[in-house]
Amino acid sequence: MLRSTALLTFASLVLGQQVGTYTAENHPSMPIEVCTAPGSCTKESTEVVLDSNWRWTHVTDGYTNCYTGSEWNGTACPDGATCAKNCAIDGADYSGTYGITTPSSGALKLQFVTKNDNGQNVGSRVYLMASSDKYKMFNLLNKEFTFDVDVSKLPCGLNGAVYFSEMLEDGGLSTFEGNAAGAKYGTGYCDSQCPQDIKFINGEANVENWGGDGGNSGTGKYGICCAEMDIWEANSDATAYTPHVCTVNEQTRCEGADCGAGDDRYNSICDKDGCDFNAFRLGNKEFYGPAKTVDTTKPFTIVTQFVTDDGTDTGNLKSIHRYYVQDGVVIPNSQTDVAGVDQTNFISEGFCEQQKTAFGDNNYFGELGGMSAMGKSLTKMVLVLSIWDDHAVNMNWLDSIFPNDADPEKPGVARGRCDPADGVPETIEAAHPDAYVIYSNIKFGAINSTFTAN
Repeated sequence: MLRSTALLTFASLVLGQQVGTYTAENHPSMPIEVCTAPGSCTKESTEVVLDSNWRWTHVTDGYTNCYTGSEWNGTACPDGATCAKNCAIDGADYSGTYGITTPSSGALKLQFVTKNDNGQNVGSRVYLMASSDKYKMFNLLNKEFTFDVDVSKLPCGLNGAVYFSEMLEDGGLSTFEGNAAGAKYGTGYCDSQCPQDIKFINGEANVENWGGDGGNSGTGKYGICCAEMDIWEANSDATAYTPHVCTVNEQTRCEGADCGAGDDRYNSICDKDGCDFNAFRLGNKEFYGPAKTVDTTKPFTIVTQFVTDDGTDTGNLKSIHRYYVQDGVVIPNSQTDVAGVDQTNFISEGFCEQQKTAFGDNNYFGELGGMSAMGKSLTKMVLVLSIWDDHAVNMNWLDSIFPNDADPEKPGVARGRCDPADGVPETIEAAHPDAYVIYSNIKFGAINSTFTAN
């Protein structure tokens, strides 16, 4: 997974850490169910919040932007701490500006491109809230997480992602003095890529050594790291689920080699590659896609189970299992078919070791603690739902040939059927502005409690 957060394409909307008053913040409702046995589920009144990196930020005493294009306002933001005091995040127009809607109870539709009065917005990222100012926290050990998805309108090069990140419950509100907005305004994002394009980190603006990309994004001196469990990264042609671990067990600001940029990828405090299970990459090219075993022209259900060694919520993570349900039929995950990898259809320590060796990849996942480290992080996770395109490598790591200059016949290089050029952001934003993903019917609970078959 090579996630980029540079998705907002209108220059007038940017990020800050105080709270503005020009637009009211009203979180869309997205109730989930918590289950103890099949058919025995209780509804929770949860909601979603837009990530703060998408929001308009202005000086606290007016409408002047704190960041325009890919540059900081030097007057308001001479340094990180001063900028955080001078700049305010405002509320969001979820549907009109960002294309985030709730077509039915428990369903969330994320539009890829949304035209608005300021130009257009590309992509979005939201978090599940337990209340108006606290993220919903999950302990995934000895549990399963289930949801329905419609990816029929997600072409090659796009990613509708559902994943967990080890974020702070209040978004850093009580931890960092400069953060006066907190989870209510979607602050505190982190992931295993240690992103350096986050404009405010730990209550301070990331202005030091900021380099704009000429568009509307850039990177600063600091990144923000934490463990990540990618439940679902997919479009209609490819999918993968992937655990990522870190040497730290909480949200951590990084700089220099610790962030893992460029040649320091395997010096990072987090494992950026992860241990991925992609059916196509692992030898089954007929399992997922239009008219395949899992038919992406129709909605389906995704079940992910986190099995512990002793069958308790406090045990050590042993394996991560995947099932699908479509048209009332349970579909087990695909079996691997790669030389040097024992036939299996779930993620375990042994699978990760064999897969890395078979593909000639660096097993940084194992080096940083592997499944044991992942299990420790799974006790305190925040749910993330998003849609995005990839300004770094055009999503080729998910659905095409990666690395691009590698022999596609070499094991592990081909990730899907898509052409490497399909995911070029300028191309896909022009060709598929009407793309979208719908997530719905989220359930969480005891293993084998959240789904049934006809």
